[in-house]
Amino acid sequence: MEVLIIILGFIFALIGIAGCVLPAIPGPPLSFLALIFLSYAKNWTPFSQTFLIVTAILAIILVVLDYILPAIGAKKYGASKLGIGFSVIGMIVGFIFLPPFGVFIGAFSGAIVGEMMAGKRGEAALRVGWGIFLSNMFGIGLKLAYTSFIFAIYAMKMF
Repeated sequence: MEVLIIILGFIFALIGIAGCVLPAIPGPPLSFLALIFLSYAKNWTPFSQTFLIVTAILAIILVVLDYILPAIGAKKYGASKLGIGFSVIGMIVGFIFLPPFGVFIGAFSGAIVGEMMAGKRGEAALRVGWGIFLSNMFGIGLKLAYTSFIFAIYAMKMF
């Protein structure tokens, strides 16, 4: 049973990394669950309580930032409500038709279309699309750093 739980945790850690770029999968929380599985399988000895609490708090912060960062980037680059809304729609459509890279292309394209519908043209619309793209990439980078760290720690402690 211990081996099965460890394998399940390993799968969660891998899916957590994939969840950094796939919008439907919550990467950091799944990676944190991998730590819980490993801790449970090994009688709570691999990690201290403090480590588990800190990694849980970081996972929660990253989930919140995942929703806030694109809005901050959009606002900083002057996005309209249409630009933000269409970037979300573009992200979903991109995910469906060109996973996982369609998420980025779709968000960027959707923001530009939304801004053009709001009356912005050319460089102003591109600037908003770029801002949303950058903020999404920054959020993905943070999530990848966290989930990669969790995966590395998991791999070291699983044996």
